[in-house]
This record gives sequence, structure tokens and C-alpha cells, in this order.
Amino acid sequence: MAGAASSSSLVSTGFLLKHNKNCHYPQFTKKKATTLTLSSSKSHNNKIFLHNHKQHILAINTITSATKLLRDSFLVVCTSVALSFSLFIGDIDSSALAFVITNTTPRKLQSDELATVRLFQENTPSVVYITNLAVRQDAFTLDVLEVPQGSGSGFVWDREGHVVTNYHVIRGASDLKVTLADQSTYDAKVVGFDQDKDVAVLRVDAPKDKLRPIPVGVSADLLVGQKVFAIGNPFGLDHTLTTGVISGLRREISSAATGRPIQDVIQTDAAINPGNSGGPLLDSSGSLIGINTAIYSPSGASSGVGFSIPVDTVSGIVDQLVRFGKVTRPILGIKFAPDQSVEQLGVSGVLVLDAPANGPAGKAGLQPTKRDAYGRLILGDIITSVNGKKISNGSDLYRVLDQCKVGEQVTVEVLRGDHKEKIPVILEPKADES
Repeated sequence: MAGAASSSSLVSTGFLLKHNKNCHYPQFTKKKATTLTLSSSKSHNNKIFLHNHKQHILAINTITSATKLLRDSFLVVCTSVALSFSLFIGDIDSSALAFVITNTTPRKLQSDELATVRLFQENTPSVVYITNLAVRQDAFTLDVLEVPQGSGSGFVWDREGHVVTNYHVIRGASDLKVTLADQSTYDAKVVGFDQDKDVAVLRVDAPKDKLRPIPVGVSADLLVGQKVFAIGNPFGLDHTLTTGVISGLRREISSAATGRPIQDVIQTDAAINPGNSGGPLLDSSGSLIGINTAIYSPSGASSGVGFSIPVDTVSGIVDQLVRFGKVTRPILGIKFAPDQSVEQLGVSGVLVLDAPANGPAGKAGLQPTKRDAYGRLILGDIITSVNGKKISNGSDLYRVLDQCKVGEQVTVEVLRGDHKEKIPVILEPKADES
């Protein structure tokens, strides 16, 4: 604005400021390079008027800027709050949804999963946890203490309190504890055991309503590839279920106690670890088909090769142990050399090292290995067949004897010197080991 001129002009780029007599605020009218001219006679009043309008404009601009700033800030704050609230509600909704699904909506399982869950729930009450306690003397105080030296699994056989497990689970125990599925613990007594087949029977004085016998099946018709389930207490973790298939049948393993072979053993890839010993191996119907007893593993952990004693073998042994407290098994009454020693001699058969005179073989006239007056070794009889069945090693001899009965007469063919002889032998029961 030019203050000394007779008239002055205010140039606005694009807008013309015009005073409205009916309003105390200026108005903006769209113009292009428009000039506002004031007369010189009203210069003073116009200066005041322009000054006042300029203040109005500044005030309005300030208010407008502040309002816009507040509005933008308010929008930002509202947006942030809304976003945070939506995320919070989303988390609550997700948690609530997960809670509802977990607790009120039944989990959808496949038919095979439902069958496995049902099998575990129905058979777990029959599986027990066995603790092997041994007496130890403190080296400093000389106090006698009872400490755990091992643990394993087992299962309830009948409502009389009989529990079946492996012999190696209870071997060397001074006391035994059996823990049922409801975590109640009872002292157990040994009814009997069979070292050759690694089977033992215990008895607990528990209420009959707490004892649920396991369903006993058969193992004669098993097939390679069918599903199996192992329940036990590996590494002390009670009631653990592992699944697999039958990998092989008619395997043979040696008893951990006597080295005597156990025939017709079931091979499975279901995980069997230390602590699973003595636990049941079940088929898909939940019936007992074997006792988990051993694994083949260089490291001692499960390598996918586990072995179970077939239930057909176990049933006969348990029946004898419950009725008589021992297993009546026929023997020849000899001690024989390791198979490797006989192989070094270049012959096939079982070399008799000792035949006590009061034993079946000694009574029948079998010759043991001995030394002559000069200290030279004189080989005893070498058994080559029994009842016409060829005997190549100790396992063959045990296998044939397992098919015989106490009091039965068998024909034993032996190689004596350079000729063969057939000798009749009456089998006698094994000495009482209990």
C-alpha cells in the first residue's frame, strides 16, 4: 500500500478484498489481477479500514492454522487410539476364540487317531510302574540304606493282584514297589520267575476295584506290517505311548540272565527305551501280543529295532508261575562248550564239558571232557542230534528241548571219538531256582 499517494492500490494475486457493509468480516471474491482503488478524500479512513481488515485477516489466518493443526493432531490421535484399540480387541477375540475352541468345541480327529486315543485310555489303567530297590551300606556311617537301583514297567494279569514283567527288571532287588495308574504305590512280592525266558510274576495286595487286567490276545497269527502299540515308563516318564509296526517275526534273542535263546520273538520299530522293559505290546484292538523286553542299539537308546516276547510263550510261563511258583522245564543236565570252541575243532554239534553223575545225561552214560593222567585234554561226547533233529549249536539244543516234556525219553546221537552212538536219555525237570 502507498501511504503518500493521492490514491493507493492493493494488488491481490487472484483474490480481491471487498468490504461488506452488512458484515464486520472481509469477503474474498475470485478475481484475476484486480486492483482496489481508494479515493484521496477518504484516505485516512481507508487506512484505518485497511488496517483493521488486515488485523482481521491475520487473526482469521491464525485461527484457521491453529484449527487445522488441532484438527490434524486430533485425527492422528484418534487414528492411533482406534488402531491400538482394534489390535487389542483382536487379541482378546483371538484368545477368546482359541479358548472357546479348546474348551467347548470337540477336537476333530481322524478315525485312526480316535482309535489310538481310545486304545491308550482303555489300556493305561492296566500298566504299572515298577521300582527296584536294593540295600546299600553307607561307606562312612555304615548305615544300611534302601536305594532305587532300577525301574521298569509291567501290567496287571488278573484281579488277584498278579503283575507280569521282565525278570531283568526285578533282578537283584531287595524290595519292590508297584505304582498303579492312580499313583497309589504298593509293596510287591515275587511269586516266581523264569530266567531263561526273562519273565517274572509279582503280586500286590491292592483293592480289586483298582486292578484292571489287560486283555490277552494271541501271537500265532501275527503278520509283518500290522500296527502295534507299546505302553510303558521310559526313563521314568510314566504311561508313555509309542506306535509302530511289526518289523519281523520268529526272531531269536538270548536271555540276559542265562544266555538261553528265546524263540519266536516279535521285532518292532515302536520306540522301546530303558524303562519300557516289562510293558505290554498291543495290537490295534488293544489286546496283549507280547512283552517288551530288549532293543538292539549301540547307544542304548531306541534305534527302531525292539523285541518283544510273544504272548503265547508268556501265557504258559505265567500260568506255571502262578500255580507252582516255578517253571518246570526239561533239561539234559550237561554243561557244554561255547560254539566258537567247537567250530575251531572243525566239527558241528554241542561239546559236552560236564555231565554230573546225578543228572539225566550222566545217568544215561554221556561222556564229559576231561584230562588224562598226563594232563592231556580228552574231548567228551559231541551231541549231533536229538530225536533225529540236527544239533549244530547250543541254540538248536535249547530249541529242541523246549518242545519236550519232563519225563520224556529222547534219543541223543553223539560223536564219541571217531564213531557215532545213540543214547536214550530221560529228561528231568530243571532244578528249583526260586
